[in-house]
Amino acid sequence: MPLDRAHAAATGVARALGRTEYESTWRAMQAFTLARDASSEDEIWLTEHPPIYTLGLAGRMQHVRNENGIPVLRVDRGGQVTYHGPGQLVAYVLVDLARRRLGVRAMVRALERAVIDWLATFGMIAHGRIDAPGVYVHRAGGECKIAALGLRVKRGCTYHGISVNIAMDLTPFDGIDPCGHPGLRVAQLADFTNPPALNAAGETLAPLILRHIDAV
Repeated sequence: MPLDRAHAAATGVARALGRTEYESTWRAMQAFTLARDASSEDEIWLTEHPPIYTLGLAGRMQHVRNENGIPVLRVDRGGQVTYHGPGQLVAYVLVDLARRRLGVRAMVRALERAVIDWLATFGMIAHGRIDAPGVYVHRAGGECKIAALGLRVKRGCTYHGISVNIAMDLTPFDGIDPCGHPGLRVAQLADFTNPPALNAAGETLAPLILRHIDAV
């Protein structure tokens, strides 16, 4: 898998991959995790994917109500079903939890806080939920999910990560119960402000992710 650009940030490296196929990126994360050792630097991979529904380890097909001609793939992350598509920024976090002496819950909270702080730079108020990982905003009087989160830990290291809806077609979310929650509404940055291009969004979000991981 080509790594188009890389830049140092905090105590890790963020790599901008451009648009990638979901399955090849997932397999590359697995291979990276199996090959890394104690000296391997933590990495954030920034990408977007063609349309795909993914089911986590506990995912139930009953939460995919209408496939809409979109592929469905069962993967090895936590969580239920979500949608990935163009205009959504995905940040995959390849982090050695054991070396950092971090628990999974602390890692989840760090990712949420990074996105919350990033959204604040656009004047948005967002929050996390202990009972349902991810990042939420209020729109038209109701709570909406703007970022979905799912991780896998293997050999003390994480892969998968967090996806943030930037400027995309949200219609495919109507075909699923997002994250296994019937009726859960979704939102995107473009609903609130003129969003940056996806690569620019990644360039500002990745350092915040690494900074929050460092701060735990």
